[in-house]
Parts: sequence; C-alpha cells; structure tokens
Amino acid sequence: MREAFNNAYYELGGLGERVLGFCDFLLPADKFPLGFKFDCDEPNFPLTGMRFVGLMSMIDPPRAAVPDAVAKCRSAGIKVIMVTGDHPITAKAIAKSVGIISEGNETVEDIALRLNIPVSEVNPREAKAAVVHGSELRELSSDLLDEILRYHTEIVLSTDGAIVAVTGDGVNDSPALKKADIGVAMGIAGSDVSKQAADMILLDDNFASIVTGVEEGRLIFDNLKKSIAYTLTSNIPEISPFLTFILLDIPLPLGTVTILCIDLGTDMMPAISLAYEAPESDIMKRQPRDPYRDNLVNHRLISMAYGQIGMIQAAAGFFVYFVIMAENGFLPGKLFGIRKQWDSKAINDLTDSYGQEWTYRDRKALEFTCHTAFFVSIVVVQWADLIVCKTRRNSLFHQGMRNWALNFGLVFETALAAFLSYTPGMDKGLRMYPLKFTWWLPPLPFMVSIFIYDEVRKFYLRRNPGGWLEQETYY
Repeated sequence: MREAFNNAYYELGGLGERVLGFCDFLLPADKFPLGFKFDCDEPNFPLTGMRFVGLMSMIDPPRAAVPDAVAKCRSAGIKVIMVTGDHPITAKAIAKSVGIISEGNETVEDIALRLNIPVSEVNPREAKAAVVHGSELRELSSDLLDEILRYHTEIVLSTDGAIVAVTGDGVNDSPALKKADIGVAMGIAGSDVSKQAADMILLDDNFASIVTGVEEGRLIFDNLKKSIAYTLTSNIPEISPFLTFILLDIPLPLGTVTILCIDLGTDMMPAISLAYEAPESDIMKRQPRDPYRDNLVNHRLISMAYGQIGMIQAAAGFFVYFVIMAENGFLPGKLFGIRKQWDSKAINDLTDSYGQEWTYRDRKALEFTCHTAFFVSIVVVQWADLIVCKTRRNSLFHQGMRNWALNFGLVFETALAAFLSYTPGMDKGLRMYPLKFTWWLPPLPFMVSIFIYDEVRKFYLRRNPGGWLEQETYY
C-alpha cells in the first residue's frame, strides 16, 4: 500500500498536479458532544491514530501567457526562479511546463534516474537546474548555498550584484518584497500588507505584465538616449563657427540668432518625436544594462554625437559657407585673417579675390546670407541624424518609418527653415536672407554620408556583437 501510495503521488506530482492526502478520525460522542468548540491554536482534539482515506490531485494551471513571458525574460537576460510551497516533484513539473527549467536541462535527480545510480554519486556541478526543498534550504551553510547558486545556471545569484525582483501576494511574502530591489505585489489577490511592502503592484495579477513593464522601461531608456544623441549632435556645427571665427580670423560663419532658431525651433519637434519611436526588434534580446556603468549619457554617446556625426555636420556647414563666399568673390584663402577688416564700419573698399571692392553694408549682407545657409545646412544634415537616431543597433530598413510624429518632425523643421529664410522682413528682424535653391544642395552629400556611415557601423555591430566597434560606438 505504501508503494502504491508513493507511485501515485510521484505520477500525479510529476504531471504538475498538487496532491493532497486525506484522513479521518471518528470522535467519540461522549467526549465531543454537539456544539463542542474546537481550538486549532491549542488543539483540544486527537492528532494521531487517524485513518488514511486516499489521495486527491488538483491542478492549478499556469496562465497561458506565462511560458511566453518566461521565454522573453530568458532572451532578455532576466533569470526566473520559482519559490513555492508545493512538493519538489510538483514544483519541478510546473517549472518545466512554463520554461523556468528549460528543455534539456536536468536536475541531480534527473541525472541519477537517467544513469540509474544513487543521487549521492552524481556530481552536483553537472546539473544545470536545481530544485531545493525548503527544509534543505534552511540547513544549508552560506558557502554551500553560494555553490548551488553559482553552478546551477537557472538560478539567479543575488550576491553577485544582480538586480533581484520578487513577486508575492501573501502576508508571508512581505519581508521578501521589502528586501528585494523591486518588490512586485498582486493587485487582485494580494494582501494589503504585501501591497504596502511592494514597489510595484500588478493590477491584473499577471506575470506577463512584468515582462511588458521591462519592455516599456527599456523602450523609455532607449528613446531618451536617442533624443539626447540627436540634440547633442548639432552642438558641434553650432560652436565650431565661433572657434574658427576666433582662431582663424575669418568672417563669422553662423550667428547667435540662427543658433537659437536651431535649438528653440527646428530641433524641438524632431527631438520630441523620438519619444514616440517603437521598440527595436532586439530590445528584449539584449542583456540587462549595468546600472553602475551603462548610464543614460556615456562616453560612447558623447563620442558619436560630438566626435563623429557632429564633425560631419560641421563640415557640411563650412562647405556651404565657403561655396557661397567663393561664388561672391571671396575664395577660401582670402578669408583667413580678414576678420577685423571685415567687421570694421570704416572700411568700405575691402577687395575680394578678384579685386572687387566691398562696402561694409554689402559685406554684412553676404555674411548674414552665409549664416542663413549654414543654418539650412544644419537642418539638412539633421534629417539624416534624426533618421539614424531612430535605432541604436538595427538598420533603418528593419525599423521602417512608421513613427508619424517623427515624419512630421522632418517636415516641420524643413518648413520652418524655409519660412525663416524666405519670409519677407526676416532680413531686418532675424537677419536671415533668402537663399538660392542651389545653396540647399551642397549639404546633401554630407547628409547621405551620415546615413551610409551609420548604417555600415550598425551592420558591423550586428555582425560582430561584443567587438571593439560595439565597445567604442554603441551608445
């Protein structure tokens, strides 16, 4: 009978069913009359000598979304472990059914059964998964517990600096919810004490909602990075004209008013539109970021924005500046060292490269035209910058152009640039002059080069994950 009991228990428990044992005891009527008050805290009734009646199993199936959520967690580098009051056999069956113990990974008991040897002869380090009974856990030393955690890959090692999230709904879960980095309580079935101890409450009591929360958190972090990268990039073409104005003694290529038009005008809508960017296809396949080193703004982001894309944008602006100056008679070699003469109101006969004389008023009109062209060139190269900032690793052809807020941002900044350039009276108010259509064209090759450069960079990032290019440029 004992063997039949054990066989039934192991068979039903192995199916993931919770097995309950039932027994009865016939109480004598003279000692336990009708209306007798039973005390469960201090039992006043027999607890031994009962008759075993039989076993009954019932199943509490996992929600349909749980296996997929566990798989997403695994691909995102999040390790899931289950803490339960069920028998280890039942716990292991449930863990396998939802993917917490993945297919092919064995526990010590599985290896012993497969090799038909005693459990004591199995090297615990050969098992990738582990099921630890509560009574064993209570008696484990710290060293032995660390060894179990270290050599079983499907258990998270919290002592190694991992971020630990704990879910629970009962009063007994409250200490763990409070101690964890992130305590997650259940909004429907959870006790008031567990909700007070938790950092987050699931309103639908669904484990899959945690995965959705992780994905949303990664998306917010991603889009903030993209918006910052886009905004910082234009700083280089904005500051470099002043540096060359001082160091090379050339007429000022870009004015302060046009810089304000970029920062407070054309860049605002595109930067905001990146907040509406959809998640990249690999967002839940990345390893969790290091909270101590992978900051929102890191040296790689600064390097990309200032040292690479920003430099290409600055080159576009200066190219347009020198083209317009040359078209009007001032070849590049003539511009160096003439700043004081250029800005002097007393000089009205400054000669250009072809011997033509320029008055102060005509020179300033040409300078402000260059400011407007430099401004327009930044808008043009920012088109490419906005598009490449849509993704951190994936190609634009994977991501697509389905962010209509971003598409509107592209149209908005172009329309605003045209409005500021061609509206009558802007030459007197903002000192912005209308441009020839051909002066919109010189920055286009630089725009294309930004796009091609970043697509090639991302291609190598995908082909060589963890390589030197990723370490230096993946922001």
